[in-house]
Amino acid sequence: MSVLDHNAVDINPRISEAEVADYIALLKPRVMSLVIFTALVGMAMAPGHFHPVLAITSLLCIAVGAGASGALNMALEGDIDAKMSRTANRPIPRGRITRPEAMAFGITLAFFSVMTLGILVNWIAGALLAFTIFFYVVIYTMWLKRWTAQNIVIGGAAGALPPVVAWAAVTGTVDVEPLLLFAIIFFWTPPHFWALALFRSDDYARAGIPMLPNVAGPDATRLQILLYTIVLIAVAAAPWALGYFDAVYGVVSLILGAGMLVLAINVYLRRERSQSLRATRKLFAFSILYLFALFATLLAEVVYRALAPMVGGA
Repeated sequence: MSVLDHNAVDINPRISEAEVADYIALLKPRVMSLVIFTALVGMAMAPGHFHPVLAITSLLCIAVGAGASGALNMALEGDIDAKMSRTANRPIPRGRITRPEAMAFGITLAFFSVMTLGILVNWIAGALLAFTIFFYVVIYTMWLKRWTAQNIVIGGAAGALPPVVAWAAVTGTVDVEPLLLFAIIFFWTPPHFWALALFRSDDYARAGIPMLPNVAGPDATRLQILLYTIVLIAVAAAPWALGYFDAVYGVVSLILGAGMLVLAINVYLRRERSQSLRATRKLFAFSILYLFALFATLLAEVVYRALAPMVGGA
């Protein structure tokens, strides 16, 4: 008995306290909603007819793939999340879900989303979705985020790929139009996240993440935000300048760009702490509206083009 006592193994399985809401939280639903919307725009812009069932399947796979990336990101960053006030309430730091459980959940979702998209739609889209998940989880989460202040710049490619995946789902190819959408999101990402990093710099410092404000300093970050915003305005106008969209989109993109620029200049000029916090929070909030409104305008113009012949014919 003594041998058994000393080598006893706890055979009682752990009873998970996780609820459905905890697993939904792992998917990063707010990020997922943005992914779905930008993918929808990429899909709507693609030429040719696409069966509604395949369209829904593609969007669902892209959404699940994004959720898988979020779950794997949280599984790998449980130690970081526990140190940051912004993320301390996530399921893993709270002990609701273990890191192995989150990892298994994310891998399962990633596998089925990629395979379903590849088998039911086409393998170009499936391969692009697989690359998106790999880039976000391995390149960004495991490498860039912990080792370089350029993590957001390079890692932003993962968040910019959903419209390209959606376009490929329809056409089986990649063309200039989805790459323009990619470029808009790519150049939008640094001013959006660096604004967040400026008023959350203490959080990132506690977690040991080399975000730009903690490495290069707030002033250098403000300058980078301003420079990337200027580039973003030019890139966002490109679909109009290159003739892919009409003047309505061009005007909207310039108006929204002017708003971004004013707020970015305000962030650059306001150095006193209380004023700086207000300026960065305003830019961060407006940047979300900016991207949504820009893509909503693209979607509205695509819908108008599709309906115009029918309305005219009537």
